[in-house]
Amino acid sequence: MPWRRTLLTALGGLLFVYGVAYVDLVWRARAAFHEGEKYMAWARDTSLKKATLDGDLARKEKQLRDQAAREGWAAAVLNQRLFLAKFERDDLMNESSLKYAYAWYHTAVQLFTPPESRWVALCRERGKIARALWKKERDARKVLPQDFPLE
Repeated sequence: MPWRRTLLTALGGLLFVYGVAYVDLVWRARAAFHEGEKYMAWARDTSLKKATLDGDLARKEKQLRDQAAREGWAAAVLNQRLFLAKFERDDLMNESSLKYAYAWYHTAVQLFTPPESRWVALCRERGKIARALWKKERDARKVLPQDFPLE
């Protein structure tokens, strides 16, 4: 009888660990899918991308100004950090949203399987579409394919 209790405890612990890992992988795949969808929406509507990045920049500028006031930064330090925040926003505006969408979908397929969840299947399907659109975008810009390690 005592060996039965030990066996059931070990089996229960093993099932618990596998269950938690399963749920974690499914949730991570879902999060990657939603990030990919965000970037696909940005690729379809650049005004949405601009509005989101401008809102992020406004929040970042407010945080920097508040931090500068609290910590007594020199004006040159504040201006330098504000310039960097604007540069980062501009850099993201110029980046391909399709590239990021493909990267998120690809990440879900590569890292969060098994299990083959609904989100992984959606990422696999949408990843093919994002990759084809990204390839068209690169070809239109006449960008060499060897510059892109995600393929």
